[in-house]
Amino acid sequence: MIEPPHVVEIPERSAAVIHLTVPAAEIRQVMGPGISEVLAAVATQGLRATGAWFTHHFRRPAETFDFEVGVPVAGEVVPTGRVRPGRLPAARVARTVYVGGYEGLVTGWGELEAWIEANGHSPAAELWEHYTVGPESGEAPEAWRTELVRPLRS
Repeated sequence: MIEPPHVVEIPERSAAVIHLTVPAAEIRQVMGPGISEVLAAVATQGLRATGAWFTHHFRRPAETFDFEVGVPVAGEVVPTGRVRPGRLPAARVARTVYVGGYEGLVTGWGELEAWIEANGHSPAAELWEHYTVGPESGEAPEAWRTELVRPLRS
């Protein structure tokens, strides 16, 4: 289930990221270790996270996921290991919040895509998800919250 979508302008944000290209079947095995590595690098560098961790997909996921896992930060990231400086671009976006376990994200994205089309917008290739409440919160999956963000071309 998604909350009512809306269109907003968002500013560019600096981030600490790891770029990954993996088969869809491996996504669950790489996300946890990837974000742990990013958060460790951010902490070691004394940087402050300025928001929830995210995945930034360069194209709609299919058999292969081409994406970054990261966290927005205040300050400059020094490359270390796989962690690099990154950014979430400024954009006009359709945004909503999906509520529920991660296995339902595909349905949430489908609802957002339908809303985008029904409202006369054209989505850009990239998209991202901000994981604001998840397993680390201790909450049950039905309380998890993931912000879905899709830049718009028109």
